[in-house]
Amino acid sequence: MTISELVRTDGTAEVTFQEVTLGQLHDEADRVDDDLLPCRANNPELWFAESPHDVEFAKALCLDCPVRSMCLDGALERREPWGVWGGQLFLQGVVIPRKRPRGRPRKNDVAA
Repeated sequence: MTISELVRTDGTAEVTFQEVTLGQLHDEADRVDDDLLPCRANNPELWFAESPHDVEFAKALCLDCPVRSMCLDGALERREPWGVWGGQLFLQGVVIPRKRPRGRPRKNDVAA
């Protein structure tokens, strides 16, 4: 969701919300060199990786992306089911801080 401010001719301002569709995101990304877009310059499967290390790498690559905020806004609006969008990890439509590795967590910190 993008927040934009519309300034009227009478000097008052109105804040509006604008949806970002995948089509708009692709159109905006087409205006940028593909080498500057990490999701186009790298393996696309990285943004839907199973490994927590790969997910963190994808998130780090997104930090310098010129369309990052638009990508994140659109993913939030669409409630993307999973993957890295705009430098954030989505699972079931919400942002989660990190991906847990497969398997059950240890019951204690030190292995016997």
